[in-house]
Amino acid sequence: MMHGSEKSDPAIRAMKPANNAGRPAAERVEQRAGAKGNTVQPRTRRTQSRESVSPGLERVRQAARQRKKEKFTALLHHVTVDQLRDAFLALKRRAAPGVDGVTWRDYEANLEGNLQGLHTRVQRGTYRALPVRRRYIPKPDGRQRPLGIAALEDKIVQRAVATVLNAIYEEDFLGFSYGFRPGRSQHHALDALAVAICDTPVNWILDADIRSFFDSVSQDWLVRFLEHRIGDERIIRLVRKWLKAGVLEDGAWSVSETGTPQGAVISPLLANVYLQYVFDLWAAQWRRREAKGNVIVVRYADDIIAGFEHEADAKRFRDEMRLRLEQFALELHGEKTRLLEFGRFAAARRRQRGLGRPETFNFLGFTFICGKTRSGAFQLQRKTRADRMRATLREVKQQLRSRMHHSLREQGSWLKTVVAGFFAYHAVPTNARALSAFRHYVTDLWRRTLRRRGQKAPPTWDRLTRLADVWLPAPSILHPWPDRRFAVTHPRWEPNARIGPVRFCAGGVR
Repeated sequence: MMHGSEKSDPAIRAMKPANNAGRPAAERVEQRAGAKGNTVQPRTRRTQSRESVSPGLERVRQAARQRKKEKFTALLHHVTVDQLRDAFLALKRRAAPGVDGVTWRDYEANLEGNLQGLHTRVQRGTYRALPVRRRYIPKPDGRQRPLGIAALEDKIVQRAVATVLNAIYEEDFLGFSYGFRPGRSQHHALDALAVAICDTPVNWILDADIRSFFDSVSQDWLVRFLEHRIGDERIIRLVRKWLKAGVLEDGAWSVSETGTPQGAVISPLLANVYLQYVFDLWAAQWRRREAKGNVIVVRYADDIIAGFEHEADAKRFRDEMRLRLEQFALELHGEKTRLLEFGRFAAARRRQRGLGRPETFNFLGFTFICGKTRSGAFQLQRKTRADRMRATLREVKQQLRSRMHHSLREQGSWLKTVVAGFFAYHAVPTNARALSAFRHYVTDLWRRTLRRRGQKAPPTWDRLTRLADVWLPAPSILHPWPDRRFAVTHPRWEPNARIGPVRFCAGGVR
């Protein structure tokens, strides 16, 4: 028997029990009388993210939090014109157009009319997804990464649907999942990993790499995972349309039975849903039932780092993880997946066995190193990956060549944004030397560019140093120490707290 407040709540009425014990009447499961009015109510502001959220989505979020095993059978009505408008305004203004050739400015010229027409097509089921336009971008290792550029209206609808689905899945995702989630960033994942390594007895690190994850995702399994929580067939049909839209490359259209389009707005959420069922829930259960010692896990999209107190746990987890992924069409990369001795005692133990310094591993653009403070105590150090810095410098060199004949003011202003952007991400404690090196190399590239553009006497290093002091930011640490920020972002965390017999890092497991 539902209370009076539950009877009037469309989010509660839009849910259907997941078991097969009888099918309730359609009117009780999916009453539409109050749904339309629910979506046009004035929207409120969330105090932390400042994103607009409708009361209907807030009730969906509350229902998802309270009832973890039930399906939502009426969700599409939350994709309103207001949601579509917010999705459009959140898109990049200068993004490359898809196969339709429509730019952000073109669509803005008749925004309200376009949004009304798009909303009508989505609600009636006549909306059609267009193929994504494929292009390639260089990777730091010299290979090419395929990127799909969706049509503008596909981006709008995908972002709006992702907003609705996030209201459900943000209540389901586990605490150690950080990739592409609202209110979470790369630095939150980096902080969680650093705090876990420093404050938990961890002696072995598993650096797991999933081979071609976005190209290998089983679309059938993905839809089955979505149907655990999403009972609205209209939402499922939209996802199927995006998966089956195909790719347009050099005028040839092709469609695959596997993978999600890289670069699509909806892909990160679909990837998180897939790995939630394939890896996260399995890892949490393995930690509780199988591990003999401490276990830490941090996942950012398909980048997974796991730490273990005992080597035997680490090897069993790696082998069983490989079998688990194979059941769902995924594969661990044999060469990139590494198990290494790492932690506060790694250096001393390796020295006793006559081995060299502990190995390092990479995560989210940084190399993690077992270092020491000036007093000789263990210190986890993070340095910018050398290959990432070289790739950025190559791009700076190419851009300077194209701007060779611009004025010094224009060149200096552009380089200022480049260096400031690099520092904004990489200026973490223990990385000061890499910041200084990057600024030095940028200054040298600027000097070489100016030497090539005229017959006058080439600028001296002293002159370029003065120009750099005027335009380029000085290297400085902009991010706090990981434990300080982690204590703020996870206020319930305590340095000496333990969770059961085995500790799981990164905000805990809900």
